[in-house]
Amino acid sequence: MAKNLLIVESPAKAKTINKYLGKDFTVLASYGHVRDLVPKEGAVDPDNHFAMEYAVIEKNEKHVDAIAKAARSADNLFLATDPDREGEAISWHIAEILRERGLLEDKPLRRVVFTEITPRAIKEAMNQTRDIAAPLVDAQQARRALDYLVGFNLSPVLWRKVQRGLSAGRVQSPALRMIVEREEEIEAFVAREYWTVEAECAHPQQAFTARLNKLDGKKFEQFTITDGETAEAARKRLVAAANGFLHVTDVTSKERKRRPAPPFTTSTLQQEASRKLGFTTSRTMRVAQKLYEGVALGDEGTVGLISYMRTDSVNLSQDAVAEIRDVIARDYGTKALPDKPNAYQTKSKNAQEAHEAIRPTAALRTPAQMARYLDDDARRLYELIWKRAVACQMVPATLNTVSIDLAAGADHSFRASGTTVIDPGFLAVYEEGKDAKAAEDEDEGRKLPPMKTGDRIPLDRIHADQHFTEPPPRYSEASLVKALEEYGIGRPSTYASIIQTLLFRKYVELDSRRFRPTDVGRAVSKFLSGHFTQYVDYDFTAKLEDELDAVSRGEEEWVPLMERFWAPFKQLVEEKKESVDRSEATGARELGTDPKSGKPVSVRLGRYGPYAQIGTAEDEEKPTFASLRPGQSMHTIALDEALELFKLPRKLGQHNGEEVSVGIGRFGPFAKLGSTYASLKKEDDPYTIDLARAVFLIEEKEEIARNRIIKQFDGSDIQVLNGRFGPYISDGKLNGRIPKDREPASLTFEEVTKLLEETGKPVRGRFGKKTAAKKEPAAKKSAAKKTTAKSADGEAPAKKAAAKKAPAKKAAKKVVKKAAAKTVAAKPAASKATATKTAAKKAVKKVAKTTTAK
Repeated sequence: MAKNLLIVESPAKAKTINKYLGKDFTVLASYGHVRDLVPKEGAVDPDNHFAMEYAVIEKNEKHVDAIAKAARSADNLFLATDPDREGEAISWHIAEILRERGLLEDKPLRRVVFTEITPRAIKEAMNQTRDIAAPLVDAQQARRALDYLVGFNLSPVLWRKVQRGLSAGRVQSPALRMIVEREEEIEAFVAREYWTVEAECAHPQQAFTARLNKLDGKKFEQFTITDGETAEAARKRLVAAANGFLHVTDVTSKERKRRPAPPFTTSTLQQEASRKLGFTTSRTMRVAQKLYEGVALGDEGTVGLISYMRTDSVNLSQDAVAEIRDVIARDYGTKALPDKPNAYQTKSKNAQEAHEAIRPTAALRTPAQMARYLDDDARRLYELIWKRAVACQMVPATLNTVSIDLAAGADHSFRASGTTVIDPGFLAVYEEGKDAKAAEDEDEGRKLPPMKTGDRIPLDRIHADQHFTEPPPRYSEASLVKALEEYGIGRPSTYASIIQTLLFRKYVELDSRRFRPTDVGRAVSKFLSGHFTQYVDYDFTAKLEDELDAVSRGEEEWVPLMERFWAPFKQLVEEKKESVDRSEATGARELGTDPKSGKPVSVRLGRYGPYAQIGTAEDEEKPTFASLRPGQSMHTIALDEALELFKLPRKLGQHNGEEVSVGIGRFGPFAKLGSTYASLKKEDDPYTIDLARAVFLIEEKEEIARNRIIKQFDGSDIQVLNGRFGPYISDGKLNGRIPKDREPASLTFEEVTKLLEETGKPVRGRFGKKTAAKKEPAAKKSAAKKTTAKSADGEAPAKKAAAKKAPAKKAAKKVVKKAAAKTVAAKPAASKATATKTAAKKAVKKVAKTTTAK
């Protein structure tokens, strides 16, 4: 075993670094986080200085054991997890585990930090080791404890007041509020009519368009004309005043410089990859991780192609800048180089300036050269990062904007503008994308013919066009990330997980790549905004992030921060458990009265989603219910639309003497004939489908059922069946595969029995659960699932503690067994029982002990 042990987070990174360090080093991966809070109530103890009870994540136990085994025989230990708050915490957890197992006595343990995986960077990092940064660990501990306390205390309130299975998160909830408020703005928006007037000019060299900017001696603004009659009257006045020509009264030319955008941070990379590549935030981070950890470059071996991708710094190292400048001079000429390097100011309050912006580890590795080593996603993202880094060190683009005023008589005038690029500068490499075009963007690239004051320009025609103002757009991933950053909600490394959590919880859905809140999401947001206002307030959330940043810089203690948060929060939770009415919490609405029964019609949120209801629970007759259709919202549905829902089930007529009907069930719309149910296709509408189409779907279903059995065997449950993905074998408990070269109908009983034994897998039920062939022992239920069941941004799951066993107990049992075995091996048989008990007690204390950040 090598005398030096170095721990990183991912196996890909371990493989790359192992090649650089040589045979004196063993490099192992922790596979991410190694410990987490036990997923039960009380894992964070507010009454004991917020002491936190941890357990090894079960899926990573074997990796932790491998690290411990290697540490036992190593002389020196190096922790080289990621260079951020999370990475620091993982290093601390590994150190704590090794310390508890007695593996750090008289062994130096050092923290290694590098922001790129190249031989030079690794060598430099190994020469600049340090201790674990306690303030960074404290900040991560505080963040985890906050997320846990919010999740475990707020989520059960949502279960009782809104819908079972919901969760609330410290960071996800303000982000959800942002999306919901935008939707409410869109719904409340009232469009305004306005008209624009343009002149089509027939210049001999080049036709162009000019917009009206003065009418009847007054400035023409957006709402100067708001109806067609006024627009037509104005158009006629302008045509008469112009009399076939517009006169050039003023020509202005203005040169301006446009600076390149700074190199990428995590946030700007996510935004730009969304705009330009159509990547989701999680896809961007996944691809960037691969580029960072290493790509095989033929004879050169595996090399990290970009620097660390979780950063809010826009700094570049001197070496990186020098290399980028060399590339610019070589490929774009010395004219494209500024006299001195461009410097950028980091906007983030807590940017770790030792980190760099996201950049290529070697600018000399151009996207064209790397293309053959990369898959399509990696190639496109690498090209984006490379171009942005190179462009940021180039000269500004020089643009020239020409504006020309053209008079139509004495009281009216038009203006035409065009912007041309005199010197492209950085634009030769890269131009930043935008979420929405500004007015000046429309002029870019438009060239106007040469004109001077006094010229008469022939007029082709004047036209007036109707427009309506539009509501603000829904958030895209790019614009949401930008808004979160501007408000200071979360941190760049958490944006992808915030978005994933909202989608996973079905609080929002993507509609044309933009976020639309679901009725459940709106109910959750409305409830939290109404009753936990402070905790979804943007300023409060941002201030808490700032305080956590202060902890990470060592300027503030984490326990007092927790105390200030916890006392009022806990009090409010207890109060709302009793005081809030469920109907009000879910956003139930009364729409009006049913004309047939005279009973009230309302919409509500139920266990399976939003539904309409006629009548009330207090009526003698039970209320009637109908699910809302896809695309309908309980917040916008009108009375007449709700009444339409109660037309189902519809009777369509008779077929072979039996009634055919359509309805909507838990699994969607269906047609029914006797005991046969056939799901409607996507293109079928249960409210308009006719008898012939319904009968066709039912007969299609029956035909499939008739042809389902290819072969069966007397006295056996085994059958050869036709399935959705082709023929297969089944005995009702196991499904088996059939070789491609075999004719299913020719299989013998011996063959199907053997195939079922070799390839059989448990049958999945309708709800996706496997029919268990064997019941697994309780001890093997995955603690990892419990720990990772928390929401993606680290917030605790809303599960009742009583229903779950703490992984700590399992860990304790393991350690008890190991400790007992060692003791038994070491002592005579007579003292085995005593030794085992002593070892067991010590082991339980060690595993179950509550730890804090230090």
